[in-house]
Amino acid sequence: MPHEPQTLTVEEIQVLRDKARFVRLETIRLIEIAKIGHYSSVFSCAEIFAALYYDVMNIRRGEPAWPERDRFLMGKGHAAVGLFPILADHDFIPASLLNGYTRLGSPLGDHPDMTKVPGVDFSSGSIGHALSNGVGMAVGGRLNKQDFNVFVMLGDGEMQEGQVWEAALFAAHNKLSKLIAIVDRNGFQLDGKVDDVMGVESLKEKWAAFGWEVHEVDGHNLQDLTTLLRTLKADKQREKPACIIAKTVKGKGVSFMETEPGWHLGYLAPDDATAAIEEIMSREI
Repeated sequence: MPHEPQTLTVEEIQVLRDKARFVRLETIRLIEIAKIGHYSSVFSCAEIFAALYYDVMNIRRGEPAWPERDRFLMGKGHAAVGLFPILADHDFIPASLLNGYTRLGSPLGDHPDMTKVPGVDFSSGSIGHALSNGVGMAVGGRLNKQDFNVFVMLGDGEMQEGQVWEAALFAAHNKLSKLIAIVDRNGFQLDGKVDDVMGVESLKEKWAAFGWEVHEVDGHNLQDLTTLLRTLKADKQREKPACIIAKTVKGKGVSFMETEPGWHLGYLAPDDATAAIEEIMSREI
């Protein structure tokens, strides 16, 4: 990258740390309403959510359809329970909607629906399609002479989908430099460890071979993660799309969930919920 990294102040890091904690706490609260949900999938990307929505992305409070906004898509749509509180926090949706999460008639379901929820740029859940849609948005922005960036967060199990790599080839061939992919490399998918189900390594070399600029980062280190995102966004000389491989821990923030595949989809009993909340409130990530 040709220019100096844009580092964060201590105060900026604390704001993002508080927002990531907010995402985890709200995830527990909303899943209590639904009685089942994807805690650990949200917890691995809470810092990614915080960095994007509270620092890096160009968005306007209360204007989810602002044409010049940066776009965000996620292949791992089952993490939507962690995104909805952020949308409410930005006045994209009424906060009162959260209290009816997944209830009959609510627009807020287990996966995000862009036709029902303002601020959702892509209806996801069918794994493998997000990057292709992000490619389309980046091409559309170029054709319309708009300057927005497109951020696409992918699960590492999603790397097993052929459509991801077709989209990656197209993006590199067309030099879609406004496109930034973020792989949430937490090592697990529904059926267990990603590399036991179908090995995907070495991801860094694969993305580079497909023509992308590739970076690896600790996905929970807010200084390193946000500095990298800021720097990539500010880089006007890069002609390649960029991929960030964010090394994360599934269930991060709650010790009994971390790297425990059974929490991909589950429900916290009252005592466990209390213990999880106490740990989130007391633990600094």
